[in-house]
Amino acid sequence: MKKTNDSNHNNYKALFNAIPLQLKISIFLAVMAAVAISIVVIRCNNTNNGISLTSNNKIDITPTQIRSIENIGEWEFLTINDEEMVDTVRRSLFGNDELVRIYYGSVRLGINLKEAKHGWIKSQGDTVKITLPPIILLDNDFIDEAKTKPFIQKGKWSDQDRLAMYERAYIAMKSRCLTQSNIASARRNAETQFRALIRSMGFNYVIIRFDGEN
Repeated sequence: MKKTNDSNHNNYKALFNAIPLQLKISIFLAVMAAVAISIVVIRCNNTNNGISLTSNNKIDITPTQIRSIENIGEWEFLTINDEEMVDTVRRSLFGNDELVRIYYGSVRLGINLKEAKHGWIKSQGDTVKITLPPIILLDNDFIDEAKTKPFIQKGKWSDQDRLAMYERAYIAMKSRCLTQSNIASARRNAETQFRALIRSMGFNYVIIRFDGEN
């Protein structure tokens, strides 16, 4: 009888040894996972000796995830390419001097997440509430001077004259591009991209507002 038991033991041992190591690990992990799920999900009710099944559907956004988003810093949501023609005329007894220049620029609108206030993003159940910083002009040096072209140039003009024209082009370009309509477009783009980002993290609902809104 002992010999038979030893034979069976050896057969089981040989069978176990024949199982690949990777499969052994997979089986072990599966068993441990099943045990862990059973411990978490099944709770005994000591009052009525019943068994209740509980499920925790709460998802929290972690401080690490918040820092990762904040580290994006400046986030551009709208770029407006513009060109402005500026002219100036200098009159004299010997004729008129004229200078016309064309300026090109790219005005970038977006937010700076470094300016987000404490608690700007919070999770509650499957919902995330976000308060974004206001849409701003991300780069004040938006005129590309390398692309500036003299359209008409008669007479002699100083660097101070050209600087005055640059400043006029700057004000005109900023006024043309930094409109309420363009700001609204940038905000819509921000909402779309933030919703996609937060939903990719597992949240179903995202509520977004901008700092300063009622």
